[in-house]
Amino acid sequence: MLKLAIDEMKALRIPSASALGFLRPQRAVIPVVSRRGMHKESRPPQVPAPIPLVPDVQTLLKIIGRGLSQHVTKFPTWEALFSLNSSQLKELGVEPPRTRRYLLRWLQKFRLGQFGIGGDFKHVEKGVASLRVLEVQKTPLSRRKYVVNIPLEKSPDEVPEEDLPRPAGYRVTGARTISGPFALPLKKRAGAQVTVTEGMWEDKRGRKIDGGERRQAEVRFKRRAAERRAAREGRGQGA
Repeated sequence: MLKLAIDEMKALRIPSASALGFLRPQRAVIPVVSRRGMHKESRPPQVPAPIPLVPDVQTLLKIIGRGLSQHVTKFPTWEALFSLNSSQLKELGVEPPRTRRYLLRWLQKFRLGQFGIGGDFKHVEKGVASLRVLEVQKTPLSRRKYVVNIPLEKSPDEVPEEDLPRPAGYRVTGARTISGPFALPLKKRAGAQVTVTEGMWEDKRGRKIDGGERRQAEVRFKRRAAERRAAREGRGQGA
């Protein structure tokens, strides 16, 4: 009788926790998406509209300098230039890497509207912008002079005031002289002209002194050693 009771208790034993594992709440598996992957699959680069001073690829590459004009045939359209990344520029043969970085940096600045001198010109014809002096009566006893950009062969009086931009970087000096980057004065103080020039917007590279920061100590040490050696040889010959 006792043995039968023990057998019944074993049959009614509560299952272990491992046996009931299927009843445990399971953690949800959430796929992890890399931010870098999301960035690569993001929308294509923005293609900005040309500006009067820079209407095409050829002018842009010319104006930012660094010899990029030699690559103009590699970019058939404005959209093609602004749609390329560093790897694609490398495949096209734009070398060295610092030149690719420089070009990509200028493309991004252009997208952001961060132009160089003359980027705010409104009237440019065949790469030439005309500048004139505009006099404005402020008070009955004072007049102010401004430099304005006007269409070629026009005078400030023939153009509405809202179409006369005042470009940054240019000012009136003396009576009617216009001074500013790349401004060439016209005869009889009739104003000035700015012509698209190679490297107008170029960021000039610094000049390395004695091999630059990395090799400066080594270069100077070798120079001093050569000077001491030359001095010893000179004393030896003198003796």
